[in-house]
Amino acid sequence: MKPSGDIAAQQAQLIVTSTLLMLLIIVPVIALTLFFAWRYRQSNTEAAYTPDWDHSTRLELVIWGAPLLIIIALGALTWISTHKLDPYRPLERLDAQRPIPAGVQPLEVQVVALDWKWLFLYPEQGIATVNELAAPVDRPIRFRITASTVMNSFYVPALAGQVYAMPGMETKLHAVINKAGVYDGFSANYSGDGFSHMRFKFHGLSHADFERWVAGNKAQGEALGRANYLKLEQPSEREPVRRYASVDRGLWDAIVNRCVDGSKMCMSQMMAIDAAGGLGKGSIDGVGRKAWRQSQRSYVTALCTPDNPRGLAAAGTDSTQP
Repeated sequence: MKPSGDIAAQQAQLIVTSTLLMLLIIVPVIALTLFFAWRYRQSNTEAAYTPDWDHSTRLELVIWGAPLLIIIALGALTWISTHKLDPYRPLERLDAQRPIPAGVQPLEVQVVALDWKWLFLYPEQGIATVNELAAPVDRPIRFRITASTVMNSFYVPALAGQVYAMPGMETKLHAVINKAGVYDGFSANYSGDGFSHMRFKFHGLSHADFERWVAGNKAQGEALGRANYLKLEQPSEREPVRRYASVDRGLWDAIVNRCVDGSKMCMSQMMAIDAAGGLGKGSIDGVGRKAWRQSQRSYVTALCTPDNPRGLAAAGTDSTQP
């Protein structure tokens, strides 16, 4: 759990600094509580007894002034770090001593939280893996994160803080690993029966080792097409590491827009129609139903066009008219 990436190190330092600032109040309060209990105990006849005392300006200034200064310091620290460590913000440095060299582009990794396993797509390298993540040391990483069904949380403690993965949405995380090694990754958000086994290994590799890792995936893996993805998407636990030598073009966009099987309208298309003042699902004739897990779901199959004025589904498609 020791930070091995710059973002994780900054977050750890933020926790330490915040704790020390709060202890500036907590420790004196606890010490004074114990001191007053001892100093003014019933058996101590030498303690001053002033039953008519009710106010001290100096004491009030200390009681209210010190916590106020701590709150101001914590507020300033929170404001600065919230913007500086924003997971959506591209990195500006590799670590405290090194800025990002000119011309270095981040490694893009597309992350899909499945039930109950992790799928990682590498668009630059054209490969994918299940329950195994790797990245070169000292190269910025840009994670694009989504989920297939329910909300999860992508978390590699040694790399950076957790970021939620949600179906139909894309979240982001920018990070860098500064030390070679193997680190634990997991979901930090309960998502069902197999949640406790939703773990993977993150490998921080030298640039040469990362290239060998990519080449090994291409040599050993199979193709990840939409049909394979739909099978992989089905709930399963304790999945072994899988490698894919190639990935169907457009798979990531289809996953985010929830239209991998090709029979449903993509969310991006539907939102574009809605943004233009279009119709909702209930006003469309081309609506079909398909088995999904232990139930059925309806989906849009077609819209009105000049050649299809009623928006009927194509022949052979099971459609119902609302």
